[in-house]
Amino acid sequence: MISALIADDEQPAIDELAFLLRQDPRIGTIHQASSGAEAIRLLTREPVDAAFLDIHMPGLNGFDLARALQRFERRPALVFVTADEDSALEAFDLAAVDYLLKPVRTERLHRSITRIVEAMKAQAAPATDAAASAQPEMIAVTLGGTTRMIRRDEVRYVQAQGDYARLHTEEASYLVRVPLSDLERQWSDAFVRIHRSYLVAIPHLARLRLGGDHPSVVVGGAELPVSRRLLPTLRERLESTTLRPRP
Repeated sequence: MISALIADDEQPAIDELAFLLRQDPRIGTIHQASSGAEAIRLLTREPVDAAFLDIHMPGLNGFDLARALQRFERRPALVFVTADEDSALEAFDLAAVDYLLKPVRTERLHRSITRIVEAMKAQAAPATDAAASAQPEMIAVTLGGTTRMIRRDEVRYVQAQGDYARLHTEEASYLVRVPLSDLERQWSDAFVRIHRSYLVAIPHLARLRLGGDHPSVVVGGAELPVSRRLLPTLRERLESTTLRPRP
């Protein structure tokens, strides 16, 4: 069970987030603080696993509080919960696990809790276990003039758009100033080229139709074509990820 702290100077916001958190069976005790100073006092007495912090609080704001928590021996996983779309870069500079925009949606909060669980597992992993302790790769993207951070493992597929690439996630798509060919090289560990216009994330492949005249794959509800030239590459990558009984 995850113990949590909600720090927000508006009680209705605390009540709403606490209600949503209680819907998730992974959440245990929930503490509340109406200011950054009160949060510090509470965490000094009773550490928690995760802290959900509003950014704009009087006095000690959410970012000040996050910096203060860096000095704690047991530092909680940080999730910023705010109506401010423009502070994501600073949030992830402070090693935030996630950045939630108000009003918080249940399914989005569920993913944040999953990220907290992953962060707790990574923190508990032996230092020599590089794979288990590695942090998810974060990518700076722009949408509507606002820069935010997304996790690479949220990207389902990438679409070429001239000298740019469009990253498609469950929630939205983002244009980045990187050619598809560059992403193909940089992300070859988890993505495979299926067409001159598409890279797909292997973990997000839902269905495959590799026979017939028009092979295709389904990723995140989108059906994407597979070129004949790249079909052997896709088959080879899928072969390498197939589980087999031990001889």
